[in-house]
Order: sequence, then C-alpha cells, then structure tokens
Amino acid sequence: MTAAIFVALAAAFILTVLLSPLFIPFLKQLKFGQSIREDGPESHLKKGGTPTMGGVMIIVSIMIVTLLVQGIWLELKTEVLLLLFVTAGFGLIGFLDDFIKITKKRNLGLTSKQKLFGQLVVALVFFIVLNNTGFETIVSVPGTNLSFDMGWFYFLLVIVMLVGASNAVNLTDGLDGLLAGTGAIAFGAFAVLAWYIGMEETSIFAAAVVGAVLGFLVFNAHPAKVFMGDTGSLALGGAIAALAIIVKMEFLLVIIGGVFVVETLSVILQVISFKTTGNRLFKMSPLHHHFELSGWSEWRVVVTFWAAGIVCAVLGIYIEVWL
Repeated sequence: MTAAIFVALAAAFILTVLLSPLFIPFLKQLKFGQSIREDGPESHLKKGGTPTMGGVMIIVSIMIVTLLVQGIWLELKTEVLLLLFVTAGFGLIGFLDDFIKITKKRNLGLTSKQKLFGQLVVALVFFIVLNNTGFETIVSVPGTNLSFDMGWFYFLLVIVMLVGASNAVNLTDGLDGLLAGTGAIAFGAFAVLAWYIGMEETSIFAAAVVGAVLGFLVFNAHPAKVFMGDTGSLALGGAIAALAIIVKMEFLLVIIGGVFVVETLSVILQVISFKTTGNRLFKMSPLHHHFELSGWSEWRVVVTFWAAGIVCAVLGIYIEVWL
C-alpha cells in the first residue's frame, strides 16, 4: 500500500499544478482579488488585487485524488469520509468568508460569531459520526506511557482542536508560501505516522494534502500569483486537527503543528499585553509580521518558519516512534 501513498501525493501535486493555470485567470476575470489589511506592513500593499480563493484548487485536488486512490486500492472507510467532510466543511466556511470580503471590497468577511457557529456545526457533526463508530476516548501523552480516558470530555477536546487548529492555521497564512510550506511539512509528518501505525487509508489522505499544497506552492511562492484565502487555510486547519484525532495523536498536534501554535500565542500575548499594560510585545502579530518589520525579507521569514516546521515535524515523529 506504500505505492498508493506516493501515487496520492504525486497525483494531487500534478492535478493542482494543472488546475492552477486554468483557475487563476478565471479568478482574475471574476476580479476575486485579495484585500490587504490596512494596518499590515506597507510592503504588502502591492499584493492587493492578487487572485485569492485558490484554496478551492487545493480542496478539489484532495477530494478527487483521495476518492480515486482509495477506490482503486482500498475500501473507503468512515474515517476518510470524515476527513473529507471536515476539509470541505471548513473550506466552505472559508469560501463564504472570502466571498464576502471580495464582494464587499473589505478585509472583513464573516463576523467572528458567524464563523465560530459554522466551525462548531462542522465539529459537532464530525464528533457525532465519529462517536457512533465506537471511537475510543482514550488519549495518550506523547513520549510517555501515560494515557487516560476523557469520557464525554473528549467531545470538548474535539471541538477545541478543530476550532482552534483552523484558526491557528488561518493566522499563519500571512506571507507568500508560508502556510503552503509549513502545512505540507505538518501533513507530511502525519502521513508518515499514519503509515507507521498501519492506517494506510488515513496516510493516503494526508499524502494527497501534501501533494495538493505543494502543487499550490508552485504558484504561491514569492512573489505569489495566487493566495489560498480563508477557503484554503480554514480547510487545512480543520483537516490537520481531524487527522490528529483520527490517528489518536491528539496532543502530538501541538508539537508537529508547533509553528501554528507559536503564531497563535503571539497574537494572544500581544492582545493581553496591550490591554493590561498598553504596550505591545511584538511590532506586529502574528509573529511573522514582527520579523518582517524587524527588517527581515519576506523570503527569509518564510524559509526560517519552514525550517522551524521541519524541526517540529521531526521532533513529533521521533517522540511517537522512538520514545
């Protein structure tokens, strides 16, 4: 089944690369351009109007390749359908958010309450279906032999993971190629771990995500010809949380997704610091903007964060496999 995993990765990459030259001009024709946040770095103003909602290509590639490869090599299991559901569900929320931004010509789409409601609905459906399969509520502490049954509290963990990860990944999508690269690395780690524990179906899905995101990176690397928008970032965030849950490595997500965690913490700390002391810890949050405003080139920031993502991924694999 290892061949199927590589086929999924390669097929998703090729499909995304082939779709992009067709879809990007279509986005331009519809005038689906990115609105740049007014308080962001001045260097980003020139990116205004760059086609966005490229996440549609990523989601389409993931769906087609996963279903085809699973259909040819393996039986399509409920767990894989749930992964596709979460990806599409969170992607739809992001799509609506992007669409409102574009049509209203502003940097704000859905309200935070509307977005949270949608995320909770998708997370709730995911948990109900997963729970009906007899899914275990036991969680393990990475790097130890400790495990404990959360019972009904597992429901809260699932909700927090799906909503939290989708928003954390969304915050990371701020520079050309930043999320595409770190996302490919994180999903690649889970693809390896899923294969290692014998969950080939799940590994195929993760590999398809890696291929689709790398294919997108061809057009998203600096200078970006297209952005994935919330359509892609929310979908990827929900997908990686669902993936960690399915393979029973819930807490390991914090390590493998360390870049996303740090980005989120930088925003939280910035808000707390400003509200309590009136001072900002960083020149701008999320953290990648702080480095930009400190004089780093965009490419240097992105490559540094990719390197950090690789360290987190290797550390996560090491903890799960060798400790």
